[in-house]
Amino acid sequence: MTDEKNDERLSYEQARAELASVVERLETGGTSLEESLALWERGERLAEVCQRWLDGARARIDAARPAADS
Repeated sequence: MTDEKNDERLSYEQARAELASVVERLETGGTSLEESLALWERGERLAEVCQRWLDGARARIDAARPAADS
């Protein structure tokens, strides 16, 4: 199974927690350029997962609003 398929299975909370860990490792420094690039790329993928979850939540809220206003 590819990393992308595994990423699709992450909950918002899991992706956010891993993203925070990646950011912390990048901010701490002490990694090689290659490792830093790999971390950055992982962070980008995790940010995309989080954004998809947030977009989905926004769509659900927007869909529920007209029904709640009636």
